[in-house]
Amino acid sequence: MITCPWCGTHYMTFRSNCKNCGGPLPPPAEATATPPPIPDLPEPPPPPRAFKGNFVWKKLGSDGWSIVALVFLLLGFIFTLVGCPLTFAFLPGVLFAFLGLVFLGAGIPLINWRYRKAQQTLNVLRMGQATLGNIVDVTQNYNVTVNGRNPWTIYYNFQVGGRDYEGETTTLRPVGFTHHAGQPVYVLYLESDPAQNTIYPPVI
Repeated sequence: MITCPWCGTHYMTFRSNCKNCGGPLPPPAEATATPPPIPDLPEPPPPPRAFKGNFVWKKLGSDGWSIVALVFLLLGFIFTLVGCPLTFAFLPGVLFAFLGLVFLGAGIPLINWRYRKAQQTLNVLRMGQATLGNIVDVTQNYNVTVNGRNPWTIYYNFQVGGRDYEGETTTLRPVGFTHHAGQPVYVLYLESDPAQNTIYPPVI
């Protein structure tokens, strides 16, 4: 709505002069893009926090690397189970057994690494100190699909003692509309090693 500054007449659309008093009307203000609303930030409770141990398995279920590791392990067991009995009878059995061992050799260290990372995240959630940080980027990985969903990764940064730190967290939850670059976020970190950190509340 446009209001004539001379006589107070209101207009729904712009015109150069008021038809009531003839005075010039100010041009309409340009519409500015409204940034998406920032959700209320729930402040983390003081440590120790009550996070259950099954968080680790939920975290592994939404982690892209863990999913790749589980695929490797599954293929490794299948190829090994099929190949080993055939090793002494057929040459393809040796190839199957070899591929099985390769997949197992790749999957076991990978799942062990991600399990330890999930345990570290759980420890940070339970005992970490809180500070404010910012989300740097939010991306979706289309190379991995779990039950028809692609995992999202939230990248963030924060400061402790004047030093900059970065972190990331992965989730299957569609966070593209709830998290965005520039959004403030609480970060939990270990005082002894701020490189071990995660956002709060966690997304899994």
